[in-house]
Amino acid sequence: MAEVQSVWRATPNRVPLLVLLAAWVALFHWLGNSTLGYVNTPSLFGWWTWTLKNTPDEEHAWLIPFVVVVLLWSRREDFLSLTKRAWMPALGVLLLAILLHTAGYMIQQTRLSVLAFFLGIFGIAGAMLGRQWMVAAMVPFSLFVFCVPLGPGGTEIVSFPLRLMATKITAVFCDVILGIKVMQNGTQLLDAGGSYQYEVAAACSGIRSLTAIIAFSVIYAYLSFKTSWRRLLVVAAAIPLAVVANVFRLTLIVLAAEAFGQSAGNYVHESSIFGLVPYIPAIGGTLLLGWWISEDRKARRNAEVPILDGVAQKS
Repeated sequence: MAEVQSVWRATPNRVPLLVLLAAWVALFHWLGNSTLGYVNTPSLFGWWTWTLKNTPDEEHAWLIPFVVVVLLWSRREDFLSLTKRAWMPALGVLLLAILLHTAGYMIQQTRLSVLAFFLGIFGIAGAMLGRQWMVAAMVPFSLFVFCVPLGPGGTEIVSFPLRLMATKITAVFCDVILGIKVMQNGTQLLDAGGSYQYEVAAACSGIRSLTAIIAFSVIYAYLSFKTSWRRLLVVAAAIPLAVVANVFRLTLIVLAAEAFGQSAGNYVHESSIFGLVPYIPAIGGTLLLGWWISEDRKARRNAEVPILDGVAQKS
């Protein structure tokens, strides 16, 4: 508690910051949602809560605000060392958020308003705390993108290409590498003898694993690196690693069905334990990439060179 008070006392423009944030929250509570047909509330937060409850694939959004707060708190010493003063250009971000919300409200696209809400908080905080604070907080705040619910239609736009890609890669991998004759028919996997078949449904598209792995990569990159290119590389690698994870899961299903029949494949498909297995190559790949581009590893390697040269000269 004492540390929280210390951070609070070190925060400049505290009263204007709280007043602006309170006004911003009130705006989105009373004029945040214009789609009153199926969610009869003007509150953006009411619409957001209702949407998440009815979209199981996006339940991760509940956790994102807490994750952002934890990330910011974990780097509190870095934030305290920054030069913090009012920076009026950040009001441009706030203006952009207002325009985005206005557009979303007028065309009844509340998802735009969700994005505008978090963007506005970033702009308000930047205006009160300064440019250095905005730059340092940009990565954690980017996680708020995962708070924007896509809905069934939006997730299908992303999930269907992932389903096709995962099905095709799995079929080729099983055929060429494992020697198991598996045929692809759209988003279906069938064996040559017709003893088993699987429909790669939306739940198997990898949309959940893609979201989780990207979020993990952002968090890992933020906590592990200070240079922008390293952070961007780790986050960019999350997409192919998520595809690899999904292909790994589908391959396990095919192997189980090939060895023990359709029922075994169904068990692997429905098991919550096997559902966690695909995260092993994805998270392992992220950590391996992080080790390879590690700033400490490069520094240690450079530090060893003069020592070896000195030994060579003495000999």
